[in-house]
Amino acid sequence: MSGEGPTEGDVALACMRELVGALVALGLTDACVSPGSRSTPLALALARDRRVRVHVHLDERASGFFALGLAKATGRPAAVACTSGTAAAELLPAAVEAHMARVPLLLLTADRPPELRGVGANQTIEQVGLYGRYVRWSHDADVPGDRPDPGHWHGLALEAWGRSLRHPPGPVHLNLPFREPLVPSREARARGEVRLAFGEGPTGPPAPSEEDVRALLEVVGGTERGLVLAGSLRAPAAALLELAARVGWPVAAEPTSGLRLPGTLEAAQALFADAAFAAAHEPEVVLQVGAAPTSRPALGLVARAGRLVIVDPDDLVADPHRRAARRLVVDPEALCRAALRRAPARGETAWLRAWREADRRARSALDAMLDAWTEPSEPRVARDVAAWVPEGGTLVVASSMPVRDLDLAMRPRTGLRVLANRGASGIDGFVSTALGVAAAGSPTVALAGDLSLLHDVGSLLWRGRRGPDLVLVVPNNDGGAIFSMLPQRDLPELEPLFVTPHGLDLGAVCEAAGVGHALVLRAEDLPEALERARAAGGVQVVEVPVERAATVRHHAELRGAVGEALR
Repeated sequence: MSGEGPTEGDVALACMRELVGALVALGLTDACVSPGSRSTPLALALARDRRVRVHVHLDERASGFFALGLAKATGRPAAVACTSGTAAAELLPAAVEAHMARVPLLLLTADRPPELRGVGANQTIEQVGLYGRYVRWSHDADVPGDRPDPGHWHGLALEAWGRSLRHPPGPVHLNLPFREPLVPSREARARGEVRLAFGEGPTGPPAPSEEDVRALLEVVGGTERGLVLAGSLRAPAAALLELAARVGWPVAAEPTSGLRLPGTLEAAQALFADAAFAAAHEPEVVLQVGAAPTSRPALGLVARAGRLVIVDPDDLVADPHRRAARRLVVDPEALCRAALRRAPARGETAWLRAWREADRRARSALDAMLDAWTEPSEPRVARDVAAWVPEGGTLVVASSMPVRDLDLAMRPRTGLRVLANRGASGIDGFVSTALGVAAAGSPTVALAGDLSLLHDVGSLLWRGRRGPDLVLVVPNNDGGAIFSMLPQRDLPELEPLFVTPHGLDLGAVCEAAGVGHALVLRAEDLPEALERARAAGGVQVVEVPVERAATVRHHAELRGAVGEALR
């Protein structure tokens, strides 16, 4: 090549190294990559930058959810890179969840150059605008050979990173077309360390105005009969608990709020589900902070509220019943901290005492019933797993029944972070998400239904032998038990269309994937099995067989026990 100019492949690699170097300077530490030809310059640039941890995935959908888990755990954008065509379409589910859950993500898709689009070229689809309104920003970049200016690629990195973190954070899409040859003719030389002036960082939720503070004070000052409902939050607002204690309002905190702490209600969902108690204790005001509630009883409480006020830091528009009298799109920590100094100091009112006494009785009834069963039950598994996770650890919980069982049965505790894909509430990509969270570094446990595990079993097969330490707890009821509690239960097609029993041996699946497997047949044996799994390291599956009919019966018996205790 002596005397010849650089090839298209050389220029493409050099430009991608500029792009990647700028992203690293901004804070990128992790990138997920799937094999493909068209993405060669991008994949090489990521792999040859030693400051980037590259996680290789066979399946682009799994790659997207793994990056999502990393971003959830760290609060930083993770990158996911793929080749052109349907590979790029596989990132849509993760993009949807990131959009709905306000998670920063960099979608880097390789593409054919403009002259090969729309002419029937192989592995070419319309990738411009592929993710629609589910990305914060989308840009179809120039072909590197047409725009070899380093400053241009630095600018794209700065724009993509900034847009992903600008409040509310979310995914961005950078479409990167490349011409052949895709492989460099020689090692492209680094141009020196990238130094940029970065402008503004993450903005965070808007600071409350004096008008916002006065509005909250009017809400909490106007009645003793109020209730705080803390839904999913990306950052817990500790001042909310202080404010509630000052004004004498009970707090029902979902596990994903980060506020299921001592002092909050311990059996809120059981109280909401008891029709007699709920009717006699209707709050005049519900202050909802964060996302809309997960459970049907909590959604019913919100729908019936005499007055609903929502503090919505991520602008989720968390009002499915369109009942909110007011919605404050502000930082809840700053808002409550400002209101705390001026709120009425009611202390423990008769209203609060009534809720606390009922909560004490309901919690005792729940625990007594759960502990009385020798066979495993899904609510007990959720309770005991949440209690067992080591201090400072993370529990990743799947949608459908696991997140609801956790909300029902988890005792308040400190030192635990709970994450879930509740933006769009899908079960797809759960194993990948949990592996991504574990790769961020903290002790990680995942609570998955058997269908959540099997839906993403490709990730288990691909990452099992090379994954980070992760304990996956799987109550296995051979299908989707939630449908036996929904109106579909009366359909003659319930079993084949909705429950979808699989009949698979999860131990054999784990053996094929090269991951550890333990079977727990008695409820009291679960903590010991979890300890052994943690000590073994790597990816470990702890399977807890549960009869589907027993799951329905267990929930009915828990409701009955709580009702009897409250009466």
